Amino acid sequence: MIKWDAHACLPLHPRADFAPLERYRAAGVNYVSINVGMDLNPLRQVLAVIASFRARLEACPERYVVAETVEDIEAAAARHCLAVGFDLEGALPLLEEPAMVAAYGCLGVRQMHLAYNRNNAVADGCHDVERGLTPLGRRMVEAMNAAGVLVDCSHTGRRCSLEIMAASSRPVVFSHANPAALVEHGRNVTDEQIRACAATGGVVCVSGVSAFLGEPRPTAAHVARHAAYVAELVGPEHAGIGLDITFQEEGLADWPEGGIDVGYWWPHSAGYDLGIGRMAYATVEEWNALADELCRLGLSGAEAAAVMGGNMVRVAREVW
Repeated sequence: MIKWDAHACLPLHPRADFAPLERYRAAGVNYVSINVGMDLNPLRQVLAVIASFRARLEACPERYVVAETVEDIEAAAARHCLAVGFDLEGALPLLEEPAMVAAYGCLGVRQMHLAYNRNNAVADGCHDVERGLTPLGRRMVEAMNAAGVLVDCSHTGRRCSLEIMAASSRPVVFSHANPAALVEHGRNVTDEQIRACAATGGVVCVSGVSAFLGEPRPTAAHVARHAAYVAELVGPEHAGIGLDITFQEEGLADWPEGGIDVGYWWPHSAGYDLGIGRMAYATVEEWNALADELCRLGLSGAEAAAVMGGNMVRVAREVW
């Protein structure tokens, strides 16, 4: 069984500590996608993070593999190494140029979403005014399909996500999003979005973030409940896990020099009253309890294994 975490966040700094990756390795997770930039990060920061993370991962081949294929992940698992991929959260680092998608793909970015909470020239954010996918956005989706980069609709506006999924010729994922039917929040996804994702052959990976689970102290049981909801709605072959843990490190900020308007990117009106840095997360170590919790909720062992990673393996084989 390949255990696949579809999204996690290290500090967006070239010197970010890799201790969280060691926690993943110790927990038996085989692949994790780590964020290397958001719409709020300038290009110089994004590229510095990618360059440093790649170099440091490649310097430790006995521990890590920068994954380009599913076969890379399987080979890493056989050697008890952690396979790592990168993801971008938003299209601003693409500079409104579809050719940038393939360039990032060559650097190890295996999945992208087109907006981070707020609108841009490509797509709508989930906390902004609805417009829909722009003509440039359709070209970006085509470029992602052509480059073998996973289209990710997390953080994207509801109408816009439906249009992205309709435009994509490949399976689409939500790498970290929870059912709105269980917890109403702008970051969570409706049954319509979940069904549309499944119709592409894609996967909805549920997060372990307190605000989106509706639990102040998230555990494996809470994550499993949300994954089981997706499995019941559209079938266990379309549910996955993307814990979306934000690993913070004293002295290293995700923000560019000069700071950002936190209230713009994470508006209080959208339920971020505790502050983005004070959310609670299900821990990496919760992975060891997830399969049992899924089975307790009625999934078979094979179905639980698919949710834990097999479904994302299937999608990656098709897209990458």
